[in-house]
Amino acid sequence: MLSEKGKYASATENRRFVWSEIVWPLVLETDDVAFSLEQFQEKRERVCKERNIPISIPSRGLVSLMQKGIIRKEGHVYSIHFRLIPYMRLRAPCGYATAIHEVRLK
Repeated sequence: MLSEKGKYASATENRRFVWSEIVWPLVLETDDVAFSLEQFQEKRERVCKERNIPISIPSRGLVSLMQKGIIRKEGHVYSIHFRLIPYMRLRAPCGYATAIHEVRLK
């Protein structure tokens, strides 16, 4: 994640990273459409430690995913968009491109 990129490119890269390395693996690990902020933070810390990157890089990714509609927040629980549930049930790969495409189909 390079700082030379423009604002929008960096935001997209952060979303992609958070989705593919933290959120989607967390959804598959828990085998649930929902997760808590604490579960997200634990997973984020593990990934950052494994990849030796500062926690500040993916810190805004969760909020950005909510702004795009891929993740919803209800109370203290975050959940994936209902169109992504079949991918979870099949334990299928679901990259950011797939997720954003599914969410934008209305």
